[in-house]
Amino acid sequence: MRRITGKAKDETLIELQNASDSQVTDGPAVLTAFKINLHSDESSGNGLKEAPLPGHTETDKLHSNKDTVFFRDGVRRIDFVLSYVDDKDGEKKQERRREFEANLEKAGLELETEDKSDSKDQKTYFLKIHAPWDVLATYADVLKIKVPFKESDIPHGQDVPLEWLSHPFRLPDHVMHPQPDYFTYPFDKTKTDFFLISDKDTFFPPSTRNRIVFYILARCPYYKEGRKDRGKTGIKRLLSNGTYTAAFPLHDSHKLFPLGGKCGETILKMFTCRYWKKARNAECESERYNLYEHWARFLCFYKEQPLNLIRKYYGEKIGIYFAWLGFYTEMLFFAAVMGLICFTYGVLSYDDNISSQEICHPKIGGRIVMCPLCDKKCPFWKLNSTCLSSWQSHLFDNEGTVFFAIFMGIWVTLFLEFWKRRQARLEYEWDLVDFEEEQQQLQIRPEFEIRCTNRRLNKITKEMEPYLPVTSKCARFCLSAATVIFWISLIVACIIGVIAYRLAVYAAFASIIKDPMRKIQLVGRFITPQLATSVTASCINFVIIMILNFFYERVAIWITDLEIPKTHLEYENRLTMKMFLFQFVNYYSSCFYVAFFKGKFVGYPGDYSYMFGNWSNLRNEECDPGGCLIELTTQLVIVMTGKQLCGNIQEALLPLIRNWWSGRRGRHNPENHYSRWEQDHVLQNFSQLGLFYEYLEMVVQFGFITLFVASFPLAPLLALFNNILEIRVDAWKFTTQFKRPMASKARNIGAWQEILNAVAILSVVTNAFIMAFTSDMIPRMVYLYAYSKESSMRGYVNNSLSIYDISQIPERNMPEDNWFDNATSTCRYRDYRYPPGHQREYTHTMQFWHILAAKMAFIIIMEHVVFVVKFFVAWMIPDVPSDVKARIKRERYLIQEYLHNYEVEQLKLQLSASFITEPQSEMTLTPDKHEVLSECL
Repeated sequence: MRRITGKAKDETLIELQNASDSQVTDGPAVLTAFKINLHSDESSGNGLKEAPLPGHTETDKLHSNKDTVFFRDGVRRIDFVLSYVDDKDGEKKQERRREFEANLEKAGLELETEDKSDSKDQKTYFLKIHAPWDVLATYADVLKIKVPFKESDIPHGQDVPLEWLSHPFRLPDHVMHPQPDYFTYPFDKTKTDFFLISDKDTFFPPSTRNRIVFYILARCPYYKEGRKDRGKTGIKRLLSNGTYTAAFPLHDSHKLFPLGGKCGETILKMFTCRYWKKARNAECESERYNLYEHWARFLCFYKEQPLNLIRKYYGEKIGIYFAWLGFYTEMLFFAAVMGLICFTYGVLSYDDNISSQEICHPKIGGRIVMCPLCDKKCPFWKLNSTCLSSWQSHLFDNEGTVFFAIFMGIWVTLFLEFWKRRQARLEYEWDLVDFEEEQQQLQIRPEFEIRCTNRRLNKITKEMEPYLPVTSKCARFCLSAATVIFWISLIVACIIGVIAYRLAVYAAFASIIKDPMRKIQLVGRFITPQLATSVTASCINFVIIMILNFFYERVAIWITDLEIPKTHLEYENRLTMKMFLFQFVNYYSSCFYVAFFKGKFVGYPGDYSYMFGNWSNLRNEECDPGGCLIELTTQLVIVMTGKQLCGNIQEALLPLIRNWWSGRRGRHNPENHYSRWEQDHVLQNFSQLGLFYEYLEMVVQFGFITLFVASFPLAPLLALFNNILEIRVDAWKFTTQFKRPMASKARNIGAWQEILNAVAILSVVTNAFIMAFTSDMIPRMVYLYAYSKESSMRGYVNNSLSIYDISQIPERNMPEDNWFDNATSTCRYRDYRYPPGHQREYTHTMQFWHILAAKMAFIIIMEHVVFVVKFFVAWMIPDVPSDVKARIKRERYLIQEYLHNYEVEQLKLQLSASFITEPQSEMTLTPDKHEVLSECL
């Protein structure tokens, strides 16, 4: 490796060392050297001017190492990249680009273009953008970006007892804490000496630089000077009309290290770092490599997440998402363990299930003839044909299920309350405590500024601002509401169609059996018509769900754009509410039908209820003698696991297929032939709503494991396995498959917090109703304690089935074969009604009303117990930890103290300077005044 040294003390040399020098890849060493003059007045914004050394031309420097995040001079960092191609409409787009780039230069940005001849496809131009110090300082002041002014002296928390137990799950300290803790204050361009500015080139991290540049790009016009066409503004508009094909910041690939120097000389050593390969030189480990190595690999699934590094590299908004997802997954572990215990109890008590034994017994269940479950096609059937489903039902419908439903009601409260505390701690550690109040007005969407031509005076700022008239706002809201109602009605219509399918296909399955007394109602060996109907209907419902999702996502974005929300936060909240309302109806409506409607409005032989009235042949569905809980379990498993499986396939496999199809060769081509901007250009775009879909997926899953968890205690376990994979898949996508997202701030998870609270409250109600009306638990308890003569469950099956005289069944309800055993004059059905011959025949018995009263009492007691515990726990656990409150107060006090001392010192310097410049005669008149001012200060 050659080293070029300088002669003058006011010169700085930067030494570029490529991958071969840092021993990352094999190949000949290529060196680019040049001289930088720090004190030139002609420098472009950062006090640096390139002076090529003899024998080193621009072309040599360009081709020496194209895998760089710097301009050709190797000094100015590339903060943003725009790409475009020439096409048929080239003149018009070229004019737009010319005006846009001219306005960017007027805003202070520096541009450098890579010709298409240097690109891999020989078609794409790349425009590299650099923000010099003056631009960064100006917009950091405008955006009130907090920057460090003093290293924090507040001690961290004390060591936790038995902390050594967590060592296997810990990451290296340099990964978990990539930078020290500082006191911060909103940047002020007039007080640069107040802040810790050791190097202006690295003072603002790349995520902040990218954010500032994008703020300029989103508001920069591309109309000619003198013309005011507000529609022609912003990079988003240029991307949508094809003027530019992509706009993105670059991933990290280099690290600069000072090597010292003599006589004012500073030698910088630049390493080219590969994110997927460990460097032999430890100094070459970039942030992207650490994320890939310690976060994105699946083998790290048991390790904690490097949240501080995620926040530093991707911004607070993405960081808070992964913090929430990780915390949610940790809490799922406890729910999964408890659900597994309840399921294990069901397995171990398998042989003690007297009800299933009676159903399967040939002399009990084998002698009970049940009434047909549908008209014409369904025969009479024997009770023991449901033997298998009754055993399956016991696995989930047992005494442990009640305990688990109550536990989940408390668990969800603990999860939300502890998350609030975790979120408050992150707000403090990531300097987001006052973010929302300060930044709310600074996040006005460019679309709102462009489309709202009306202006009015802001009463607070006394400045003219755009606004949307009330009449226009009301009209847009009405159209939006009508669209949402239409699509929800469409979902309900699809669910009704699926219910009609269930009724029709059950009769078709039942008609397959020709000999009803031998292997009655068996399709195959273990599949009954009830099970076949439930499984096929659930699969069809899942397909409908995915199709409706595909269309509604686009409709929701369209109507939200139509409303023209003012801020980004308002836009996301509105879209969140629309999407979740739709997803709630779409995903959960079928489960609500099985849980609360199926088998509840059946009627009885001779007076059955029909779905579309007596004129239709679609008789309402009945539940198995063991209850509808097993069907709810089937529905939940198919929809929940199907959604998670499709989501993981879409997230993991589709990016690989897309990259293979597009010919991505990021790891296979030598980087000196494949530039950094081209490597990132072929990656997928991370849209503004990318994080929205990640939240939506998890919140829908949260609804499954809380709203219907009483029917399937293993749901938290499935969610736990999915989330462990989800974290690493998302990390892998962000690190390797996506362009670097725009860094943005967020102090919490936004509207999702309120949605989680609403789902948590609703889950208590739904689980109470599931245990009361869907499960067979309450009727069994009433029989055990009020009607059983032996204080056992023997005889419960016979007690729960009513009797009907076959001769009284109407012709339309009789099977086509019109078969029944001559020795059998009655059939049984699931209900509590008086037998034929009784003076109140076929009316509800007193036991029915006792069971109904017990169900209502159980709902009231369970809801009140869980709600009291929930609110007590929420009251006991403060949202903000006491040590965080103390730290916030302490930091605010210290900030004010340091700022006051700084102002005092500045004023003293100004007074001293004024005394020095004043004539001697005047200075003799002012010492008293100076002394008074000093004492007051």
